[in-house]
Amino acid sequence: MKLLEVTNPALAKEFLDMAVRLYKNEKNWIQPIDTDIESLFHEETNKLFRKGAKAKRWLLKNEKGETIGRIAAFTNPKWKDKQPTGGMGFFECIDDQEAAFLLFDTAKSWLEEQGMEAMDGPVNFGERDKWWGLLVDGFSPANYNMPWNFAYYQQFFEEYGFKVYFKQYTYMRPVKGVDFDPKFHKRAAITIDDPDYNYRYLKGKELKEKFPEYFVTVYNKAWARHMGKTMSIKEAQLMLKKLKPVLDEKLIYFGFYKNEPISFFISIPELNQIFKHVNGKLDWIGKLKFLYHKLFNPPNKMLGLVFGVVPDHQGKGVESAMVKKYNDMSGQPSFPYETIEMNWIGDFSPKMMRVCEQLNAVIYKTHHTYRYLFDREKPFERHKIFE
Repeated sequence: MKLLEVTNPALAKEFLDMAVRLYKNEKNWIQPIDTDIESLFHEETNKLFRKGAKAKRWLLKNEKGETIGRIAAFTNPKWKDKQPTGGMGFFECIDDQEAAFLLFDTAKSWLEEQGMEAMDGPVNFGERDKWWGLLVDGFSPANYNMPWNFAYYQQFFEEYGFKVYFKQYTYMRPVKGVDFDPKFHKRAAITIDDPDYNYRYLKGKELKEKFPEYFVTVYNKAWARHMGKTMSIKEAQLMLKKLKPVLDEKLIYFGFYKNEPISFFISIPELNQIFKHVNGKLDWIGKLKFLYHKLFNPPNKMLGLVFGVVPDHQGKGVESAMVKKYNDMSGQPSFPYETIEMNWIGDFSPKMMRVCEQLNAVIYKTHHTYRYLFDREKPFERHKIFE
């Protein structure tokens, strides 16, 4: 077997194409958009490089010159932990433990050269909300920007010595016809009946002009510590711009206290129900296919991106009120979505798990984020719990 570092456009293309060949007979794998992955590894499209982050990619070839595996490793100075920790991700491999372990060894060796003492994986060279974790349960079609992999990968990781750092759950429930426990309605009534509180989706001009301000206000108070960073107004504007082609204003829902934003529930149509038709390419043909299916074969599934309540209003029934008011709206016959999946609920966040349970949602998929300590005598600790 031979390792090749990805150093030119041809090898970068092979880094993407080998996964297409590997999964060619797997109906539940949906080809990611090529640019969503490739853009991560270039300074002009990934600002982490300008902040001192580093990354390398490798391909693994067999004796016939066929690509049988790939892996990437990266460092990010913003990742703070008890020990310097890097990441490995975009791992793909045939069902061959020797090949898999060689790829893991390669990432480990490079990270050690960078001064790292541990590696998390499989993770993204960027934000946690994309390409993060190994699918271990619920091998249904992948959601947009969520990993899908063969079941045998779990054995590779665990036999190499990776241990579960945290679990990520995807919850699912029908949109219509679901009721809640009476205690839930009682909690919701606390703020629903209080005129200082109101809950609504953002329409037209308010969505365009106020969403960035509202989102940043809630996100930086409610979510920044979980995701490891705060967000600026400019970043929120860019996020809104990226969402614009698929935006449904009824999926952008906020709670307010005396007209100040205190909570949000942000969802999008499940884009992989459209992207599965474009084969990873958003060239002009891919865009035409996207528009056609968006108009004539639109998604019937919502993907919950983030739910948050600012700390000052937690425990006051706001979570329940948000869910109740949203459920009242989405339960109308005209609402076009049949199911909702809520991605990325970490097992280190029991509050968010309880919110999903209040929705009568069930765990539909499970991903593992693993950690490998280079000093094998060092005690392993799981991700701290956020109460």
